[in-house]
Amino acid sequence: MIYWHLFLAFFIPGILGYGGGPSSIPLVENEVVDRYGWLSVSEFSEVLAIGNALPGPIATKMAGYIGYEVGGSLGAFVAVFATVAPSLILMIGLLGLLMKYKESPKVKRLTLFVRPVIAVLLGVMTYDFFFSSYEGVGIWQTLFIGVTSFILMERLKVHPAYVIAGSLIYGGFFLV
Repeated sequence: MIYWHLFLAFFIPGILGYGGGPSSIPLVENEVVDRYGWLSVSEFSEVLAIGNALPGPIATKMAGYIGYEVGGSLGAFVAVFATVAPSLILMIGLLGLLMKYKESPKVKRLTLFVRPVIAVLLGVMTYDFFFSSYEGVGIWQTLFIGVTSFILMERLKVHPAYVIAGSLIYGGFFLV
């Protein structure tokens, strides 16, 4: 029964918490502290602080920790799954709807409008990454990593995961 309660405690905030982790935190607190009493307010605030300090989505980190504390490894799995399940179900449903109407002129027009927006967003993100890299390590290191990555991926067809790993190793040894 504890796993069902864990599922409900994180699935309900996942459904109602519009906007992601920060908006669902009070809902999770209500479930975890007030409804089930698994944590005190002080303990919940510590879990929240840890969740904010680590990279990645807050809600899934909190769900993993609380689920593990309450129900062990299976509890962590159930809580994390319950946190992502509403988005997963919605995405699968919308994908089915999109695939059903993929030949529709309206859907084709939509993709024509979305592609340039995505391209601009990726361009802005690339510019921001380049500028922050330039400020952090300088122009020569930034250009070296950028040009080398381009050559490895586009000319030599090296998988991007290996290029990223190589860049991390390079940065760890030479840019510290």
